[in-house]
Amino acid sequence: MKICVLPGDGIGPEITAQAVRVLDALRSDGLPIETEEGRIGGCAVDADGVPLPEATLTLAQQSDAVLLGAVGGPQWDNLPREQRPERGLLGIRKSLQLFANLRPAILYPELANASTLKPEVVAGLDIMIVRELTGDIYFGQPRGIEERDGETVGYNTMIYSEAEIRRIARVAFDIAMKRDRRLCSVDKMNVLECTQLWRDVVTDVAKEFPEVELSHMLVDNAAMQLVRNPKQFDVMVTGNMFGDILSDEASMLTGSIGMLPSASLDANNKGMYEPSHGSAPDIAGKGLANPLATILSAAMMLRYTFGNEAAAARIESAVKKVLADGLRTADIYEAGTRKVGTAAMGDAVLAAL
Repeated sequence: MKICVLPGDGIGPEITAQAVRVLDALRSDGLPIETEEGRIGGCAVDADGVPLPEATLTLAQQSDAVLLGAVGGPQWDNLPREQRPERGLLGIRKSLQLFANLRPAILYPELANASTLKPEVVAGLDIMIVRELTGDIYFGQPRGIEERDGETVGYNTMIYSEAEIRRIARVAFDIAMKRDRRLCSVDKMNVLECTQLWRDVVTDVAKEFPEVELSHMLVDNAAMQLVRNPKQFDVMVTGNMFGDILSDEASMLTGSIGMLPSASLDANNKGMYEPSHGSAPDIAGKGLANPLATILSAAMMLRYTFGNEAAAARIESAVKKVLADGLRTADIYEAGTRKVGTAAMGDAVLAAL
């Protein structure tokens, strides 16, 4: 089980270190895990001049899975666009053909008060958002900034092929089959021809999954409904840009984006696993970051890439026990619980494991 570890920038090295400790513990128990580190993002720009060095890409390609921390920070914001840390993230997703992004939004009972919504609205929340990750306006051509008629204009292209829509729809239907067999497809077909095609193709794919109840929702309504009545959803599937926004919105229903893992998979379930949050440069190096999303990302890796449900569930049970014992990092702290730092939270998960 060869895992490429890319700590990245900001709090990335701190949180990935705790996840690697968990993987090391599982190796001590007999799992054949091998890890090797590489550079991506701002740290790679500083050391190698590019956000995705060839050595890192080769390591990722030769590994079974990738565990990523976070990339980016204000010190790199003024670089040319191709040198910015985020280009490394987009580049590795594209190169590894990681087209299916899975982002669960789960509210642990112990964190019900951490959500800004009333507990009765979010209690028991368990949504899976499936986001197409390698198409749409983020990768569409042509794109750019240029002069037209004496004025500067910026432009991007939203584009999807039928094949791209079919493959992400099938992933979403497969996941729905393993859950409550309800799938909501999100688009903007009343305005965008690209997403009219999305709706037509998803509707056609639904014929292959008669057991799944398919519904459609316009993205603006979906954003509203996630706040109004989030538990109406089980699995949601949408394009790259809409999924980027909706999955962040859904993450905050749970009280903290610091709790939420994610997986990005190719057609063979090789994946890159990372927390849903960013590099949090304001707390980097202070030992304050919440490592649980990264640890839970390692659990997703064991489940989806390596097919080891027992090991995945063991990690998730350890996290639940730590929360039940009242330990909290600053982002999820409330009166009556015990505030701990990054390493202490890792210690607690290892003890529970």
